[in-house]
Amino acid sequence: MYDDTQKSLTTVDVEQYAPLVKRIAHHMMMRMPACVQVEDLIQAGMIGLLEASQKYDASRGASFETYAGIRIRGAIVDEMRRGDWAPRSVHRNARRVSEAISTVESKCGRDATDQEVAEEMGVSINEYHAMLNDSASSRLFSFEESFGDDDGRQSGDGVSMAFAPPQEGFQRESLKQSLAQAITQLPERERLVLALYYDEELNLKEIGQIIGVSESRVSQIHSQAALRLRSRLADWRESD
Repeated sequence: MYDDTQKSLTTVDVEQYAPLVKRIAHHMMMRMPACVQVEDLIQAGMIGLLEASQKYDASRGASFETYAGIRIRGAIVDEMRRGDWAPRSVHRNARRVSEAISTVESKCGRDATDQEVAEEMGVSINEYHAMLNDSASSRLFSFEESFGDDDGRQSGDGVSMAFAPPQEGFQRESLKQSLAQAITQLPERERLVLALYYDEELNLKEIGQIIGVSESRVSQIHSQAALRLRSRLADWRESD
């Protein structure tokens, strides 16, 4: 195993964390289009692991596994973005959904329902759900990623707050606090799906079995939670 007093890990030590890369890759694979191969995610994740081993500094306070997990996920997301397989129309529709949620909730003073958002957008409920499915299958969702630009690019590089420059660390901490508050105000089912997916690392099928809906519906709930968060934190994005 690695020595916490060392600044980086040896190649032999890095190999011991290959299972971590595979676990993260298979978990993230659940939200990828069918054309993506898990081997590609693992390869990208291994690059992230190697970068983590070179940049890790135990004196910053975070464990290597925590830091490496962030770098691995970031490397996989970056690799998928470089593939540029998500149509711009999907990102435009995601923005429209977020804006419609904001409009409905401003009018009603409560959580917007699927039907209300669809009516605000002038589409059928089936069309609305299709947009949510497209959003789910075209991008990886991380809390920070939800606040990138409308083409789906992330504003940050996924580096741990503990290893970021002071100004960037402060901004990320501010975002983290704002998100934590916003998440507590999500509808109960959306909160549950996020908790099961990100905290418990269950896949969509497993979550569906727990809450009694289809895997496709879990995907829709997940996407709607992300877009609802985006709409509710619009002021944070504009002031950043």
